[in-house]
Amino acid sequence: MPAIETKPATAVEELPQDGTGITQIDPWLSPFKDALKSRFAKSKEWIAKIDESEGGLEKFSKGAEIFGLNVDKDNNIVYREWAPNATQAFLVGDFNGWNRESHPMVKNDYGVFEITLPAKDGAAQIPHNSKIKISLILPSGERVDRLPAWIKYVTQDLSVSPAYDARFWNPPASEKYVAKHPRPKKPLSVRVYEAHVGISTPEQRVATYKEFTKNMLPRINALGYNVIQLMAVMEHAYYASFGYQINNFFAASSRYGPPEDLKELIDTAHGLGIVVLLDVVHSHASKNVLDGINEFDGSDHQYFHGGAKGRHELWDSRLFNYGQHEVLRFLLSNLRFWMDEYGFDGFRFDGVTSMLYLHHGIGTGFSGGYHEYFGAGVDEEAVAYLMIANEMLHQLYPECITIAEDVSGMPALCVPMSLGGVGFDYRLAMAIPDMWIKILKEKKDEDWDISGICWTLTNRRHGEKTIAYCESHDQALVGDKTLMMHLCDAEMYTNMSTMSPQTAVIDRGMALHKMIRLLTHGLGGEGYLNFEGNEFGHPEWLDFPREGNNNSFWYARRQLNLTDDPLLRYKFLNSFDSAMNQLEAKYGWLHAPQAYISLKNDSDKVIVFERAGLLFLFNFHPSSSFTDYRVGVEQAGTYKIVLSSDDHQFGGHGRVAHDTRFFTTAMKWNERSNWTHVYLPSRTVTVLALESTI
Repeated sequence: MPAIETKPATAVEELPQDGTGITQIDPWLSPFKDALKSRFAKSKEWIAKIDESEGGLEKFSKGAEIFGLNVDKDNNIVYREWAPNATQAFLVGDFNGWNRESHPMVKNDYGVFEITLPAKDGAAQIPHNSKIKISLILPSGERVDRLPAWIKYVTQDLSVSPAYDARFWNPPASEKYVAKHPRPKKPLSVRVYEAHVGISTPEQRVATYKEFTKNMLPRINALGYNVIQLMAVMEHAYYASFGYQINNFFAASSRYGPPEDLKELIDTAHGLGIVVLLDVVHSHASKNVLDGINEFDGSDHQYFHGGAKGRHELWDSRLFNYGQHEVLRFLLSNLRFWMDEYGFDGFRFDGVTSMLYLHHGIGTGFSGGYHEYFGAGVDEEAVAYLMIANEMLHQLYPECITIAEDVSGMPALCVPMSLGGVGFDYRLAMAIPDMWIKILKEKKDEDWDISGICWTLTNRRHGEKTIAYCESHDQALVGDKTLMMHLCDAEMYTNMSTMSPQTAVIDRGMALHKMIRLLTHGLGGEGYLNFEGNEFGHPEWLDFPREGNNNSFWYARRQLNLTDDPLLRYKFLNSFDSAMNQLEAKYGWLHAPQAYISLKNDSDKVIVFERAGLLFLFNFHPSSSFTDYRVGVEQAGTYKIVLSSDDHQFGGHGRVAHDTRFFTTAMKWNERSNWTHVYLPSRTVTVLALESTI
């Protein structure tokens, strides 16, 4: 895929504002101007329509203040629900003894049912946390009960039924959590800790928001991460879906605790200066009918496309109709709700590839040819939705961060809508973990293709920011293997103790685990991501309770206690992860220009590059160490070591002396203006910085 050739002399304001501005930044897109204009025009048409009919995006996206159950200052309750196919509707619940006729709702010309429950003796008619439903009469005369589509809290009692109960969440003022801290500023360098509340305990159970706040936030902060990406928060009936089969889009999962506890978690993170992103799933929805929004009003095409177009054949889920006015209201309001109600700072959009294309990426291999990203295979309505969503979020929340999970590599995904882009801030570098797994599965250490590794790590669209990672939750799931399991599978349970000699397998595994992570961190993008537990080489995969494992929690937990045991080697990897992040926090290589790689030596297995004033020295050779190894460096001066993976504190052999000073010689070497001699022990990375910056 051709990289964007940025033209700094051309100001963004001077570029065309018809969706083709990106073509002057990336001329390779010029043949696709008509497609760019079309998707841009569709987005602008929607915004104009919303401006005219709804008073603008800001008002339109506050649907949660209109729909669902809302309480005014006098404790009057107003409930509105869009259910155009239904002929009648009734509000039922504990408050009226589940009388199906006593509280009828009135339907307007737009298919919206409404009812007002005046306060009684100054109190809301529906008690806080009591159960409710909407009972609908369909055209056939059939009566069906549903959970309100905009419900903010649902609970599950598996001893009674797997289906959820809707609850009216309206705690008294004394029980409402009030935020104490402002949102942090968007960090220049994004270091993301991908986390799942439920697995954040060594115990065989579901962890809580409270426990995450107490136990995980200090850990994440100490590790040097400044962004948390919270998974599986939007309510999902099936725990083993990892939160990717949503049934209640406005409800924070009750399996971890009440809404106020999640608000406390986010606010506490803000107090530490940590940004919190929600893993948002707008790519599809659970097909649940009893407690989801599928067939809500009796039709199969209310929120979704009807027929086969509305069903994802691999995920067995429903697909939204992004060209429907009320669906846009629902989804855009959903984003606003999580930002406003809970204080999230942005989103990682899941399944973006599935949204962008009518084929959903199924059976499609993307070669990088631009023709694959335009034309009949693209879902222009979904693209327009993503453009509008990003535009709205960045206008209303200037510090908002949005990340796209897209495996296709669509050009302009992370370019502003004004230039014809989709508007995300970052995209995930999904090819990088695939590369590492392939290498570890198929290559002997002496056969590693150093040049190929560097190519994959730097093969991205410059001008569009990328978040690099060597493994995420995908690689931790049962059926796959984490890097550490690939490296040390045979001895993970027997030889990670400091009481026994370090074996060749463990020595290699720990060395490569550190090197792979820092190489990915330094070369792979403008952001970095790690999945919870992988930073210290968690010894087991992730498998949620399900029928296939007798509903066991054994693998649905993170054994974070392993890093606290002084007799286990996991502490070394944990310490290196922290040191790596702290070094980035000081020098800021993630928001510095792309690294300059001065050496990719396939025979020596050596990589040398500079970024943010640091000199990175990797020796992947399995057995050869190099003394007086000449390396190029652009900036002259005296350098000292600021990080070595071979330090004893990181489980290394202590072969590198930190008091060594490296003096440059003014002579060209490997296309750099100066050179110096360094010592490169086998399977280590050493990072040098100018003495004046330390």
